[in-house]
Amino acid sequence: MNGYTLSFDPFLPWPLVWTALAAAVILAALILWLKTRGAPFRALAFMALAIALANPVISQEDRASLPTTVAIIVDESQSQRLDGREQTTSETVEELRQKFERFGQFDLRVIESGRAETATTSTDTRLFEALRSVFRDIPPARIGGAVFVTDGQVHDLPSIDESLGFDAPLHALITGQDDEYDRKIQLVEAPRFAIVGTPIAVSYQVENQGTTPAGNQSVEVSIYRNGELLAVEQALAGETFETQIELDRAGKNIIEFATDPIDGELTENNNRAVVRIEGIRENLRVLLVSGEPHSGERTWRNLLKSDASVDLVHFTILRPPEKQDGTPINELSLIAFPTRELFVEKIDDFDLIVFDRYQNRNVLPVLYYDYIAEYVRNGGALMIAAGEEYSGEASVALTPLVNALPAQPTGNVQMAAFYPRLSDDGRRHPVTRNLPGGATEPPNWGRWFRTVDVQDIEGTTIMQATNDKPLLVLNDYGEGRVGLMLSDHGWLWARGFEGGGPHVNLYRRLAHWMMKEPDLEAEALTAAPDGQALVIRRQTMQDSADAVTVITPSGEELIVELSKTDEGLFEATLETDQIGLFEISDAQMSTLAHVGPVDAPEFRDMISTPDLVTPIIQANSGTVRRLHNSGGGLNVPNVLPVRSTNEAFGRDWLGFKQTGETELRGINRQGLFSGFLGLALLLMATASMWYREGR
Repeated sequence: MNGYTLSFDPFLPWPLVWTALAAAVILAALILWLKTRGAPFRALAFMALAIALANPVISQEDRASLPTTVAIIVDESQSQRLDGREQTTSETVEELRQKFERFGQFDLRVIESGRAETATTSTDTRLFEALRSVFRDIPPARIGGAVFVTDGQVHDLPSIDESLGFDAPLHALITGQDDEYDRKIQLVEAPRFAIVGTPIAVSYQVENQGTTPAGNQSVEVSIYRNGELLAVEQALAGETFETQIELDRAGKNIIEFATDPIDGELTENNNRAVVRIEGIRENLRVLLVSGEPHSGERTWRNLLKSDASVDLVHFTILRPPEKQDGTPINELSLIAFPTRELFVEKIDDFDLIVFDRYQNRNVLPVLYYDYIAEYVRNGGALMIAAGEEYSGEASVALTPLVNALPAQPTGNVQMAAFYPRLSDDGRRHPVTRNLPGGATEPPNWGRWFRTVDVQDIEGTTIMQATNDKPLLVLNDYGEGRVGLMLSDHGWLWARGFEGGGPHVNLYRRLAHWMMKEPDLEAEALTAAPDGQALVIRRQTMQDSADAVTVITPSGEELIVELSKTDEGLFEATLETDQIGLFEISDAQMSTLAHVGPVDAPEFRDMISTPDLVTPIIQANSGTVRRLHNSGGGLNVPNVLPVRSTNEAFGRDWLGFKQTGETELRGINRQGLFSGFLGLALLLMATASMWYREGR
């Protein structure tokens, strides 16, 4: 595009130029008034000379038209992956590209928005934020408009009066069908922490969205705790219900609420809601019974007393019933062992019972041992720290407690120095895996000198004595757990003999394993979010771990192979851009994990709708349309350039403002009285004056 302009670049200051021009005008007027010979030619020569001093210049501008920038903002949030919306979106964007290519004046920009890339990425759909960013480097005069391709669930809607920063049409094309309906369940109120064994209140609400078929107001809600079904409740859609839940273990607990799906609903992904609740043990109640005073008695006592979260009740049998020395009872300073109160009335109040070198010397009635076995069977925990008494006639293995014990004594006691060693299973078991000093041969800890021989071993041997004989055996009994330590020389580690050993780590892990701490389970499948990735861990006593099946929030099924990271521990990291509940399972176990915020805005409403964006679109001279027509076919409107925003759309087209902005590429300047042209003009004027004068 070329344009011409006339300007002046005087050789002298303007006052002198104006003086010369005035003198030329006066002289020209005078000679014309006197009517001298050749007066017109002389006047023309004077004026040409004065104008030459002003140096008139003709400028030629070289300009090029600038393209008009338009944008397609593509909604790639997770709700766009439902019901074929993702394919609809990709086909629509491709057709719009082709339609814009027909007009060379449009500079098309396609921006994808709404896909979560990291844990800190917003989990809501922010299309207007993307709209502002795409035009950030473009002057408002060069913006021709924009179009959203979305399901209509936009979470950063500006007010109608808020300016978008440009005067051009804004349109929206809506994916999805207009007859969608969906059911979702959401948690209204739930605590983040709870005391184990204390009921807590969790409230939830079921909501039917869209035109739901009749007969779906009454809903069955299944409530799970760590994958275990707790209850099935009846709820009404649209109403809030409260339920009482009791945590059964410390650490992370996943509480899941699930509803039955509606036939034909949009998605079943939001038919489940989960909450992570951290279980806290108020106090661990431990009963420690020492059969007699001995060197290692204080090892268990000091360890348990040092933990502020442990309520310890400790009894030592100082005077067994068979001891008769004639001392009157009222003169003894010892208290009677409250057997009935401890082992009948309040036995269920204890989380752990420890028998430290305890022997059956008629302190407890025989029937009470059956009570203890029943206590373990119903979920209690029993630890036997055995010495040589375990092989004698007073062994608890000769009582009804034998049913709960993981090994039976042979009657032999070995008296020889040995290094406690981890067994193959012990290297895999969380209780003993990576015990400090256990990886070397011999282990980097002190020796023990006594062990009890056993047979008929049940459960898992995780530590061994001389000749691979069992030293520490763990076993599940009913709902409870039993630990059997076949030596009473653990106190040597506490005293630092030959450098000591990790008695604190070992005893603490034993107690926590018997309390069913999730991190110490021998067989466990866990998954936890790490940013926008899912870390899957499989703890097993086997040499290998099977691949796991992962069902994503969108319903996609993935097979993930696990890699060995330590003895008995296998792990995999699954990168994902999805937010929501993941279901992980293998042939034996399953678990749930939630990536991203539990109550992400993206999952509150998933039905496509034009209602949310319509007011702001209409306020910006645009139109909102569904991409699918009544027959289900895809109908992408045409694209047309318009000069004004007054009529920016029609029945089957979308208008985008065409701007007239240009870019200056260069300027050519030519002085009229410079060079040979100026010299020729002056010579002609002077020559004409002389010529007329000569006539």
